[in-house]
Amino acid sequence: MQVHRVVVPGSRVESWTVLGDGGVPVAAVESWLAYLSNIGRSPNTVKAYAHDLKDFWVFIAGRGLDWRAVRLDDLGEFVAWLALPPGGRDGGVAVLPSVRAHVSAATVNRKLAALAAFYGFHARRGVDVAGLLTAWQAGGGRGGWKPFLHHISKGKPQARRVIALKAPVKLPRVVTAGEIQAILDACGHLRDRLLFALLWDCGRRPAGRGGAGPAP
Repeated sequence: MQVHRVVVPGSRVESWTVLGDGGVPVAAVESWLAYLSNIGRSPNTVKAYAHDLKDFWVFIAGRGLDWRAVRLDDLGEFVAWLALPPGGRDGGVAVLPSVRAHVSAATVNRKLAALAAFYGFHARRGVDVAGLLTAWQAGGGRGGWKPFLHHISKGKPQARRVIALKAPVKLPRVVTAGEIQAILDACGHLRDRLLFALLWDCGRRPAGRGGAGPAP
């Protein structure tokens, strides 16, 4: 089983698919990935999802499972399977408990998110998998905070994923003195050099995704 690059006929849009036995695309995966390409998802996003679904298909194939009949317990086993090194996933090699997980918690959560989107897509198409990765709970929650349009959704069931690993928060990397000096040396205008020197000296960063603020 492998991930393969394809070009959507007619539009020449680059996409990705998962090939199964005999080099034939896995139909359920292919329809979802094609949908993502058609609605404008980037090829890199589609490629990442293709690898996520390939891993899942390898897992269920090794256990003789039909993707439409997978249950919550199977997904728990899938998470444990992802932690194993590739050589130990088929059971041919014993893996010691002390061996470090092969993938990070963030990667596992991304794969679970991909599966949730995949099954949600097929549920909307009438496949009987609607409750697989989603649990339902009364909306609203506790505490003083209320979501936007709470007055409309209050008391109605809201979907949430039931499996998610706690991923460690990654702090942004701080540039070194040598790196900032290289930036200053590369500035072709005195104004730019002054701006970067001021940002470095004050411990500030340019306004962007998180806005201006102190450097970590």
